[in-house]
Amino acid sequence: MSLGALLGRRNAPDPSHPNIRRWYKRLDKPAFTPPDPVFGAVWPIVESGLAIGGYRLLRQRPSEGRNLGVALWLLNTCMIGGWTELFFRKRELGASALASGAMIATGAGYVAAAAKVDRPAAALGLPFVAWLGFATLLAEQVWQRNPDPNASVS
Repeated sequence: MSLGALLGRRNAPDPSHPNIRRWYKRLDKPAFTPPDPVFGAVWPIVESGLAIGGYRLLRQRPSEGRNLGVALWLLNTCMIGGWTELFFRKRELGASALASGAMIATGAGYVAAAAKVDRPAAALGLPFVAWLGFATLLAEQVWQRNPDPNASVS
């Protein structure tokens, strides 16, 4: 979890990153975009659920199912940070929307694999998949509304 969290922190559109913040504020976003504090509140909850679920899986007896769940858990935790790198740092809106969609698939795969080994671990992954559904819709809309994301920078 720490690598994804560090990348996410490195790319956050907050006052400690004024260029990223200014660029993000100028993007044309849909009306259903939550206020910035919502993102700051939701991601720690979602990531904490993943962390606890991953810990629960790691404590299970090694098996193919458990190992698949752990692998998908690790993949998803890395993809969180990778998404912020694509969207905020590289300003690759199309690639970030596609990556977000891929994370829905890998997140659902994690939940399915975890459910066979530890149902509470799987349940803790459900908010991640649900949030990704919303985040993917949002990312796709931002991409469509901003065909040249660097034009938003002055």
